[in-house]
Amino acid sequence: MHYQRRFQVKRFCKFCADKSVSIDYKDIKMLRGYLTEKGKMIAGRMNGNCARHQRALTTAIKRARNIALLPFVEK
Repeated sequence: MHYQRRFQVKRFCKFCADKSVSIDYKDIKMLRGYLTEKGKMIAGRMNGNCARHQRALTTAIKRARNIALLPFVEK
């Protein structure tokens, strides 16, 4: 059998590359970029974040949801 090779695009962590960008739970515009249309968080392997920044992003999204800056579910 001959398998086709899949070429993966090398993803990079935006937060590691640009040190001036910080993760803040009050920055709703930035956090919405890491949510799907239904309001679910996008996995780190999909958006290219490293583990440390993905954890910080998850914490920020959860904090924003708890103080009602972000919805838990989209309609």
